[in-house]
Amino acid sequence: MYAKTRISAAFDDLINKKAKAFIPYIMAGDPDLDKTAELVLTLEDCGADIIELGVPFSDPLADGPTIQRAAERALAKGVTLKKVLTLVSGLRKKTNIPIVLMTYYNPVFKYGGGEFIKDATECGVDGIIVPDLLPDEEETFITNCKTYALDTIFLLAPTSTTKRVQLAAIKSTGFIYYVSITGITGANIILESSIAQMVNTIRETSQKPVAVGFGIKTPAEARQVARIADGVIVGSSIVKAINDSSLDELKTYIRALTEAIKTAPDG
Repeated sequence: MYAKTRISAAFDDLINKKAKAFIPYIMAGDPDLDKTAELVLTLEDCGADIIELGVPFSDPLADGPTIQRAAERALAKGVTLKKVLTLVSGLRKKTNIPIVLMTYYNPVFKYGGGEFIKDATECGVDGIIVPDLLPDEEETFITNCKTYALDTIFLLAPTSTTKRVQLAAIKSTGFIYYVSITGITGANIILESSIAQMVNTIRETSQKPVAVGFGIKTPAEARQVARIADGVIVGSSIVKAINDSSLDELKTYIRALTEAIKTAPDG
């Protein structure tokens, strides 16, 4: 039977509190794996509810220049999918915060799908986002994830058809990831009624939480999205701050995002 994961438990707790999830994204291994471990704990201390941890890949089609450069830096230091799993295993001695891996399918395929699922869950990974894996592909992989209680989180976009929304809603576990723009990570978000309309469309199909990401940079933008969605994902601007700002400046920024998301009224 499919067990409740840390992700589902986190959303249940937030829903009971009438609060929204803050989901920051960072690239594993940028600037190095030890620093990544420290950053995960810092993000949790500053109010993050779920961590999205990027696995560096040489051809990240969905990612903009900021995350591409972060992946390049991590790859140059020899960071692999196996090393990222080892990182998560070490983190599990210090934290129970839900951790989602964001990886392209090629590293998983090279690792071996079944072996990856087994190792990931044993190391303490809670969910996986694979932008180039569609919910109607690799049925065995998705079924095995469910068997091991590894949440499979699929993406929907402004261009998603009704059929695609229904399929992603069925196949997604943990939460559904709505990409707010038709573009790459780091592009500017346009806060308009179409985001609310699409989130409502998804909710008409599924009771699973909906988190919105791509293009959210400022606390004001995060607050507006939090009024609409169950969770807010912030990536490129955090990756940039990790490399361009001091630790104190990073903490101030993360706390501002947390405050904006946690105090946002329902739209």
